[in-house]
Amino acid sequence: MAQIPTSSDRQFTDDSEIWHSLKSAIAASSGFQRWQLERDLQLDGVRLEQQVQRYLRETLETLAY
Repeated sequence: MAQIPTSSDRQFTDDSEIWHSLKSAIAASSGFQRWQLERDLQLDGVRLEQQVQRYLRETLETLAY
């Protein structure tokens, strides 16, 4: 029996697509690339998604300070 997608399934798909696009845009930004260079040795082997999350967290912490 085929499953009918619910609105929450569509919302999750939409959110995933938005996060993927946002993550790609952040990774392409000069600020992120500079941040990566500054932490080159520390980020060796860390997935891009984790790097973007860390970059966003550090950036927000700096702005909040």
